[in-house]
Amino acid sequence: MISARFVALALCLANTASIAAGESSPQNGPARPVFDKDGTVHVPAFDLPPSPYLSEGALKQQQMRAFMPSMTAMEDISIDKRRAGLEAGLAPKVADMLEAYPVDVAEESIAGVRTRIFTPRGRAFDKERVLINLHGGAFSVCADACATLESAPIASLGAYKVVSVNYRMAPEARHPAAVEDVAAVYTQLLKSYKPAHIGIYGCSAGGALAAQTAAWLPAHDLPQAGAVGIFGAGAVRFSSGDSGYLAGYIDGTFPPPAAPGQPGIDMTHGYFDGTDMKDPIVSPALHADVIAKFPPALIITGTRAMDLSPAVVTNSQLIKAGVSSTLIVGEGMGHCYIYSPQLTEARDAYDATVNFFRKNLR
Repeated sequence: MISARFVALALCLANTASIAAGESSPQNGPARPVFDKDGTVHVPAFDLPPSPYLSEGALKQQQMRAFMPSMTAMEDISIDKRRAGLEAGLAPKVADMLEAYPVDVAEESIAGVRTRIFTPRGRAFDKERVLINLHGGAFSVCADACATLESAPIASLGAYKVVSVNYRMAPEARHPAAVEDVAAVYTQLLKSYKPAHIGIYGCSAGGALAAQTAAWLPAHDLPQAGAVGIFGAGAVRFSSGDSGYLAGYIDGTFPPPAAPGQPGIDMTHGYFDGTDMKDPIVSPALHADVIAKFPPALIITGTRAMDLSPAVVTNSQLIKAGVSSTLIVGEGMGHCYIYSPQLTEARDAYDATVNFFRKNLR
């Protein structure tokens, strides 16, 4: 006679086998992921509805994604046209940002490096503290628009002077050109400001560059800055970890990492050509002794951002090293959502950034 226990075990094993094969049935519901022995997961197609926690503005923006092309659509365009096209495309956002956060903007060469100086319009600003902004743009584009989108709200809300550095980019330059330019500007600012009164921050490429700068300064016998903001990035290379794949298929702004042996899309236009991406300056979160010398850090990312994994890893490594680190993860947010001033989530991030620098630049 077959026992009831044996029958139950057989049914359990049968269900397990069907789940492993990715099958679905009325009993087990939708198809399940399939796991290979090496840990690779084969994910079945699924529908991801918008998060119920999105603000009204964020929901509308997500609904508009149906009409927006991927950023990779410009990959075959010359760098000059790509730069001009991106500046033109972002002009409405820049106008919205300047209306919401009015600032005065001045061009200034510091240590031979072009910078743009942002100060709150018609108001006094902090004369003892200064922020250095490092604009996003994949180390190749967006010198003006991204600088404004990142600098204006912080200068206006915080009553800060923000020095946005127009660092050298690809394809004209290669690493470490950008961090050398930032270090040159920083060194010049040390003549007027205490290092503890200088904050450094940026988004996307600028966020990665802020982390590189925090690694570069002590490695070159320069005093560490007072605080660092790493937004839309981490202190390890982009598109690494789970989020590169998840965002590639969920958000779609950037493609997922290429399969092993297949050529991928280099949106940096070769900025890191010939560079070891595990280098302590490029990926300081991989080096405990380097990350331990970081100042207090604010890290901002989103649940649908390709930079989520680098941000999480960086935050964990900072905490492990005993460095104060705050991680903000915007629910339902994609890469550098702070570029959209109409979003409640972005405005919350501006407030958090201002409060972070007020607390740490003492």
